[in-house]
Amino acid sequence: MQSDAVAQSSSQTLELSASADGFLRVGDHSFRCALGFNGVIDADSKTEGDGKTPAGRWQLRYVMYRADRRPCPRTRLPVTTISFWDGWCDDPKHPDYNCPVRLPFDASHEKLFRDDDLYNIIVVLGHNDDPPVPGKGSAIFMHIAKPDYAGTEGCVALAEDELETLLGLAAFETFITITA
Repeated sequence: MQSDAVAQSSSQTLELSASADGFLRVGDHSFRCALGFNGVIDADSKTEGDGKTPAGRWQLRYVMYRADRRPCPRTRLPVTTISFWDGWCDDPKHPDYNCPVRLPFDASHEKLFRDDDLYNIIVVLGHNDDPPVPGKGSAIFMHIAKPDYAGTEGCVALAEDELETLLGLAAFETFITITA
């Protein structure tokens, strides 16, 4: 169920703000979130596998979801489903680094079709993607948090209903600013 946050005009850029205090804010609303288990780091210092969330301003690119587990999220962002064959390359030496890939895949990758519920919704953030710089971090998403809000590998994680609320507000010009 979505909360009662009020959507802004579609002509405005929506700005989200997540900080190391464990809260994501949009307008007058505040949502608990989990960040990297090793904290937040300046994006220029981010390295693959460091368990840190990159500080910076990132565009919300598109949404992926598990159609076998939940309905399509309501959003104005582009949406696609996650299949058993979807992965994300996290091998800095591979030409597909920080890009979606089809499984099986011969290099190191993250499987998106997970057994837990954390990736039932994924929002791909525009970190290190234009173009990807090898070793500067991959698969930085917004996704569903663990029940105890334990730290992530570097993503931003929220309760499912609150992530749905944010997606209901989001449009193509939606950005998240992550600060230490």
